[in-house]
Amino acid sequence: MSKVGYEYLILTISVMFAVLCGSANAEKPLGGAPMSSQDISLQKATFAGGCFWCMEPPFEKLDGVLDVTSGYTGGHKANPTYEEVSSGATGHYEAIQITYDPEKIRYEQLLDTFWRSTDPTDPSGSFVDRGQQYGSAIFYHNEQQRLAAESSKERLEKSGIFDKPIVTKILKFEVFYKAEDYHQDYYKKNPLRYKYYRAGSGRDRFLKKVWKGREEKKSSFIKPSDAVLRKRLTPIQYEVTQKNGTEPAFKNEYTDNKREGIYVDIVSGEPLFSSLDKYDSGTGWPSFTKPLEPGNIVEREDRGFFMRRTDVRSRQADSHLGHVFNDGPKPTGLRYCMNSAALRFIPKEDLEKEGYEKYKILFK
Repeated sequence: MSKVGYEYLILTISVMFAVLCGSANAEKPLGGAPMSSQDISLQKATFAGGCFWCMEPPFEKLDGVLDVTSGYTGGHKANPTYEEVSSGATGHYEAIQITYDPEKIRYEQLLDTFWRSTDPTDPSGSFVDRGQQYGSAIFYHNEQQRLAAESSKERLEKSGIFDKPIVTKILKFEVFYKAEDYHQDYYKKNPLRYKYYRAGSGRDRFLKKVWKGREEKKSSFIKPSDAVLRKRLTPIQYEVTQKNGTEPAFKNEYTDNKREGIYVDIVSGEPLFSSLDKYDSGTGWPSFTKPLEPGNIVEREDRGFFMRRTDVRSRQADSHLGHVFNDGPKPTGLRYCMNSAALRFIPKEDLEKEGYEKYKILFK
């Protein structure tokens, strides 16, 4: 064997060894037992909406939520007590931290429940409780949550539901301190005191007045069988969405589409992207800086074709949409490179007719 061949062999073995070692180590978190597949898939959400006693119940009844914990976050003192936080001296918010299964409930649904559980227009507290420590805030744990929170807040601002500005802060999550045990599930442990406090706080009267007639709509989508999809979709739509295919660059329906409207999943109809976030990436595929509904997007690692990419799929239909890259323009720096064959475009003038009337406010 030549010297070059020998060196190449050694390099190959070294790389394989490093990969195998890295994979083995990745299965064993430092300082604890190996995590189960369920633990790895669970996610956290952290919200502040005034008294945490009142914020626990709306989330604990949601399917897919495994735990709701009352505590403190956003301040400058480690391990604060209830007395310290309630005095306003530590800068913390009374908050709840939610552990949920993203396969059963979307972060977007948690945001909807949050808005319906507090007063996001109060800059000085929440209901009877005054002070920054009782203010409303969303603490995002990752970039996807930040985008979802900002998008949700923007829609709420434009909806006209509230007659005052939305002042809820969107802040990066740092650390969460669990509150004292007697605060956990207070509404269950002390039902009479809880009901007396809640009734006197004015929370229920306010929420009933604001949200009357605006009940949450739940999706009833059931993915069709493969046989039905083969008949319903065109060959390229089926190949892209069901077989992870890629359509030809430049020779697709929406690359040069400049009309205003939204893009939905070709199979389920779930809203995915907006023309407001579309830009010309020069790649030959429709590209977006962010999703319209981050909760409808699932991102997974894709190691096909001897490279590592991030696969983008729709949550309800599990359609392959395309990939996301970190070479997009500001402010997100992301490029959601999508296949036109996975999308259906709804022009702004047809949004109400097609059942997407809530997005009309984006194009006014």
